Amino acid sequence: MTCFSASLMCADWLHMERDLNILNKSCQMLHVDIMDGHFCKSLYLSPAFIASIRSATDLPVEAHLMVEHPEDFIEETARAGADYISLHAETIERQAFRLIDAIHAMGCMAGVVLSPATPFSAVEHYLDRLDMVTVMTVDAGFAGQAFVPEMLPKIRQAVQWKQMHGRNYLVQADGAVNKNTYGALFQNGVDSYVLGSSGLFGLNKDLSAACEQMKAEFAAATQGKR
Repeated sequence: MTCFSASLMCADWLHMERDLNILNKSCQMLHVDIMDGHFCKSLYLSPAFIASIRSATDLPVEAHLMVEHPEDFIEETARAGADYISLHAETIERQAFRLIDAIHAMGCMAGVVLSPATPFSAVEHYLDRLDMVTVMTVDAGFAGQAFVPEMLPKIRQAVQWKQMHGRNYLVQADGAVNKNTYGALFQNGVDSYVLGSSGLFGLNKDLSAACEQMKAEFAAATQGKR
């Protein structure tokens, strides 16, 4: 089943509760980017933000930890109500198994995120412990970047590894996911699509209309391709 995950860093924060009521009907997940200003030069959202929206949605919430020291955020993020906690491969190579186990011990599902320059081989040793693998299709930290097409082979690797080893983790694409890239992402086996400004929130000031346009554009781009 296709999963649309709305990136709340791109939402209208002034009308968050109103917009969550709309997203609850059109999306299957909410994506929360937690940034510390060090891993990438942006500051966005926090575990407290997850706690503040938790009562307004029953959708699964993914916390994407774009932070230098993810071990400092796991417990607080889980207690705030995250369902998935995704860690960047670049920040966990010396403690990956321990942190993935810590996420599962908190009752959450564990994900790993690969920045564009990070090879798929960097995470192969712990893939069988994961519930989600996210391939960044832009550099981390900023909305509105151009899609990096060289990431499509990495997505195929994640899908092929899953199939070869009988695993069921979600394969997710994050970055410039929109009508221009849906077809290629779908063809290469993506399960979950993180939708930001170009794929959802920038389509129409009326979010209900934007959701309908997003679904129509996805259907048009993926018709009969897989």
